[in-house]
Amino acid sequence: MSHLTYYNYDGVGKAKQSQFKYSQAVRVGDRIECAGQGWNPSTGTIPREINAQIDQAFANVDLNLRNAGGAGWSQVYRVNSYHVPINDEALEAMVRNFRKWAPGHEPIWTCVGVTRLGEDDMRVEIEVVAHVP
Repeated sequence: MSHLTYYNYDGVGKAKQSQFKYSQAVRVGDRIECAGQGWNPSTGTIPREINAQIDQAFANVDLNLRNAGGAGWSQVYRVNSYHVPINDEALEAMVRNFRKWAPGHEPIWTCVGVTRLGEDDMRVEIEVVAHVP
């Protein structure tokens, strides 16, 4: 789809693009859609502890959005999160991060438990859609 603009942040974002042939974010008209992973965007290390991984995933979403020309979480209106496992600790970490990163609004959110994500130590993936007028 050559009419769309794809984005990959420096470091792990561009490395994963090369390794797996996918992008971190895409601009579709006045929207940016992106996936946020729980790895460190510079080193690729994945925190084992779920709170740290969810915190990192939220920070990566912000990085993704800004790298694609957005203003970050303030423009996010839709969130899909995927969890291994889905439990109260993970949900509490998600809510804590919504309060931190999107204090002025409540985006719609679909939360799903899955059996496996893209890498062995991954416990969360967060997809978002942001409106960027």
